[in-house]
Amino acid sequence: QVQLVESGGGLVQPGGSLRLSCAASGFTFSDYRMYWYRQSPGKERELVAGITNTGGSTNYEDSVKGRFTISRDNAKNTVYLQMNSLKPEDTAVYYCNANYWDVLIYWGQGTQVTVSS
Repeated sequence: QVQLVESGGGLVQPGGSLRLSCAASGFTFSDYRMYWYRQSPGKERELVAGITNTGGSTNYEDSVKGRFTISRDNAKNTVYLQMNSLKPEDTAVYYCNANYWDVLIYWGQGTQVTVSS
Protein backbone atom coordinates (compact mmCIF):
# COMPACT_ATOMS: atom_id res chain seq x y z
CA GLN A 1 0.00 0.00 0.00
CA VAL A 2 1.49 3.31 -1.10
CA GLN A 3 1.63 6.01 1.55
CA LEU A 4 3.03 9.51 1.68
CA VAL A 5 2.64 11.03 5.12
CA GLU A 6 3.50 14.69 5.60
CA SER A 7 4.29 16.23 8.95
CA GLY A 8 5.82 19.37 10.40
CA GLY A 9 3.24 21.94 9.46
CA GLY A 10 1.80 24.45 11.88
CA LEU A 11 1.47 28.09 12.81
CA VAL A 12 4.58 30.27 12.61
CA GLN A 13 5.23 33.99 12.74
CA PRO A 14 6.51 35.88 9.69
CA GLY A 15 10.26 35.44 9.41
CA GLY A 16 10.13 32.09 11.16
CA SER A 17 11.07 28.62 9.97
CA LEU A 18 9.46 25.22 9.60
CA ARG A 19 10.72 21.88 8.36
CA LEU A 20 8.25 19.65 6.59
CA SER A 21 8.83 15.92 6.29
CA CYS A 22 7.22 13.37 4.01
CA ALA A 23 7.64 9.72 4.89
CA ALA A 24 7.11 7.32 2.01
CA SER A 25 6.24 3.63 1.98
CA GLY A 26 4.87 1.02 -0.36
CA PHE A 27 7.09 1.83 -3.34
CA THR A 28 10.78 2.07 -4.24
CA PHE A 29 11.41 5.58 -3.00
CA SER A 30 14.86 5.92 -4.54
CA ASP A 31 13.39 5.46 -8.05
CA TYR A 32 11.08 8.46 -7.77
CA ARG A 33 11.51 12.16 -8.24
CA MET A 34 9.92 13.96 -5.31
CA TYR A 35 8.11 17.26 -5.21
CA TRP A 36 6.46 19.62 -2.79
CA TYR A 37 3.34 21.45 -3.96
CA ARG A 38 1.12 23.91 -2.13
CA GLN A 39 -2.42 25.17 -2.45
CA SER A 40 -3.99 28.25 -0.92
CA PRO A 41 -7.75 28.85 -0.71
CA GLY A 42 -9.09 29.97 -4.07
CA LYS A 43 -5.84 29.22 -5.88
CA GLU A 44 -4.59 26.37 -8.00
CA ARG A 45 -2.08 23.92 -6.62
CA GLU A 46 1.43 25.09 -7.48
CA LEU A 47 4.81 23.42 -7.61
CA VAL A 48 7.12 24.65 -4.87
CA ALA A 49 10.23 22.48 -5.19
CA GLY A 50 11.48 19.27 -6.75
CA ILE A 51 14.39 16.89 -6.36
CA THR A 52 15.68 14.08 -8.55
CA ASN A 53 15.68 10.49 -7.35
CA THR A 54 19.34 10.65 -6.34
CA GLY A 55 19.09 14.11 -4.84
CA GLY A 56 21.63 15.40 -7.31
CA SER A 57 19.46 18.14 -8.74
CA THR A 58 16.79 20.42 -7.32
CA ASN A 59 14.47 23.09 -8.65
CA TYR A 60 12.37 25.80 -6.99
CA GLU A 61 9.51 28.10 -7.73
CA ASP A 62 10.84 31.65 -8.05
CA SER A 63 9.14 33.05 -4.94
CA VAL A 64 10.81 30.51 -2.63
CA LYS A 65 14.32 30.51 -4.10
CA GLY A 66 16.88 31.29 -1.42
CA ARG A 67 14.36 30.64 1.37
CA PHE A 68 13.30 27.00 0.92
CA THR A 69 15.50 23.92 0.57
CA ILE A 70 14.32 20.51 -0.56
CA SER A 71 16.34 17.44 0.40
CA ARG A 72 15.88 13.70 0.69
CA ASP A 73 17.23 10.74 2.59
CA ASN A 74 16.79 7.61 0.52
CA ALA A 75 17.87 5.43 3.43
CA LYS A 76 14.93 6.77 5.44
CA ASN A 77 12.48 7.04 2.51
CA THR A 78 11.86 10.63 3.46
CA VAL A 79 11.86 13.97 1.67
CA TYR A 80 12.13 17.28 3.48
CA LEU A 81 11.32 20.91 2.86
CA GLN A 82 13.19 23.39 5.03
CA MET A 83 11.34 26.69 4.93
CA ASN A 84 13.05 29.81 6.24
CA SER A 85 12.09 33.49 6.26
CA LEU A 86 8.45 32.52 5.96
CA LYS A 87 5.97 35.08 4.69
CA PRO A 88 2.18 35.29 5.06
CA GLU A 89 1.86 34.47 1.37
CA ASP A 90 3.49 31.08 2.07
CA THR A 91 0.33 30.10 3.96
CA ALA A 92 -1.10 27.02 2.26
CA VAL A 93 -1.63 23.30 2.48
CA TYR A 94 1.64 21.66 1.46
CA TYR A 95 1.53 18.36 -0.39
CA CYS A 96 4.20 15.77 -1.02
CA ASN A 97 4.29 14.19 -4.49
CA ALA A 98 6.14 11.16 -5.82
CA ASN A 99 6.64 10.88 -9.57
CA TYR A 100 8.01 8.01 -11.62
CA TRP A 101 8.53 9.28 -15.16
CA ASP A 102 5.01 10.78 -15.14
CA VAL A 103 3.64 7.22 -15.26
CA LEU A 104 3.15 6.60 -11.55
CA ILE A 105 2.23 9.58 -9.40
CA TYR A 106 1.32 9.56 -5.72
CA TRP A 107 0.13 12.30 -3.38
CA GLY A 108 0.15 12.78 0.34
CA GLN A 109 -2.79 14.11 2.30
CA GLY A 110 -1.21 17.50 2.94
CA THR A 111 -0.10 19.49 5.94
CA GLN A 112 -1.26 23.01 6.80
CA VAL A 113 1.28 25.81 7.07
CA THR A 114 0.02 29.12 8.42
CA VAL A 115 2.26 32.17 8.60
CA SER A 116 0.70 34.86 10.73
CA SER A 117 1.48 37.17 13.59
